[in-house]
Amino acid sequence: MDEQDGLIAAYALDGKGGGTPLDWQGLQQWRSDEGFLWVHLDFTHAEAQRWLRQDSGVDKVVCDALLADETRPRSTALKDGLLVMLRGVNTNPGADPEDMVALRLWVEDRRVITTRRRRLLSIVDVRESIDRGDGPGTPGELLVDLADRLVVRMADAIDAIEEEVDRLENEVVESERAQLRHELARMRMEVIGLRRYLSPQREAMARLAQERVEWLSDNDRIRLREITDRVVRYVEDLEAARDRAGVVQEELNNRLSEQMNNRMYVLSLVAAVFLPLGFLTGLLGINVGGIPGAEYAYGFEVVILFLVVLVGLQIWLFRRRRWL
Repeated sequence: MDEQDGLIAAYALDGKGGGTPLDWQGLQQWRSDEGFLWVHLDFTHAEAQRWLRQDSGVDKVVCDALLADETRPRSTALKDGLLVMLRGVNTNPGADPEDMVALRLWVEDRRVITTRRRRLLSIVDVRESIDRGDGPGTPGELLVDLADRLVVRMADAIDAIEEEVDRLENEVVESERAQLRHELARMRMEVIGLRRYLSPQREAMARLAQERVEWLSDNDRIRLREITDRVVRYVEDLEAARDRAGVVQEELNNRLSEQMNNRMYVLSLVAAVFLPLGFLTGLLGINVGGIPGAEYAYGFEVVILFLVVLVGLQIWLFRRRRWL
């Protein structure tokens, strides 16, 4: 099957875990008494858009949602079907995990239509299970399998964030590198990006489990509730990681400020030591007559000795006042 025409995959599923791959012609010939149909499209292609709007028989509102460029996770019941928008972690090479990939689903009792812009490994997993003969047997199971695999693949990204927070916490204590601020800022932006979509996805999954549609079985609803619990836990983990990163950044800023204050303190003491020395040497260096000791052979040595004694007195005074 050539994905360049927008049809990524299509199966006539037999209800027993297996299915027969279809092309565009096979879609036109499919009948609802042959099981149920799953069509997965790349909605950026003109042929996929044409089939959705003209040949699929799907309502215009649903078509617009399936072809929308930007979506947020949600679940909406329309007539006898469910319009579901979900997000998955972007695991494509070179991509940032927080740049989450959208999966749009229209689920009916005999047909499931899914659309995407970028590749999702969760779709690949489900296709492989169908090819092995242990795939979903009903539209509800297909919906649950897709949601489950999307959430499962989030675990690695969440774990990586928590490990990164642990590393930064240890590194702040050991090295106090100023570059850590950039790493913390990057990680916090990653957490914000993931949480931006996971929070509404939590609500979408919770509502999905409560939708009253006949083709969604009690077992499907139980699995959806379990998936919702996992999403809730991931959101809580992200919030904890965000708070920990904030504490780490605050600690790093405090340490860097303390270092800066210590350096400024030393510079202030050095300036205080050399201020009277500079004043005296400047005063003695003016080009006028009457400078004491100008005609005395050991005048320079006397001045040097006086300055050394003055520095000693200043250091003694600083120590007595506990400035050193």
